[in-house]
Amino acid sequence: MAISFHYETKTEVEEIRLVGWLTRVIETEGKELGEISFIFCDDGYLLKLNQDFLSHDTLTDVITFDYTEGKFLGGDIFISVERVEENAKELVLDFEEELRRVMVHGVLHLCGYKDKDVLDMKVMRKKEEEKLKMFHVEQ
Repeated sequence: MAISFHYETKTEVEEIRLVGWLTRVIETEGKELGEISFIFCDDGYLLKLNQDFLSHDTLTDVITFDYTEGKFLGGDIFISVERVEENAKELVLDFEEELRRVMVHGVLHLCGYKDKDVLDMKVMRKKEEEKLKMFHVEQ
């Protein structure tokens, strides 16, 4: 079982460190790692997925396709690097920190967390913050 990274853009990430962190995130949710792929792309790539598969005609930072079976998390998590860069600027955050937030957001969706209403969004944000703190703990 593994976490893999695919690049449709020139962005590269600290794969080894991120795999360790995300694996711990999954374990703290009582789940097990199946096959998770992160695909880093641009706005146009993600917009087309949003239109074709979700019938949404809007830009977004992340789309998660969930293939989880039981306790084994699996899925494809598509991330628009352009949206993450824009969000980081607007929120006055470091790009890497915002990227980790979006990555863990996708993993939390695989864990069953939603963000369609205000209450769900509050729970999701709290979980994101909790899991982001785990990244900074020495592995």
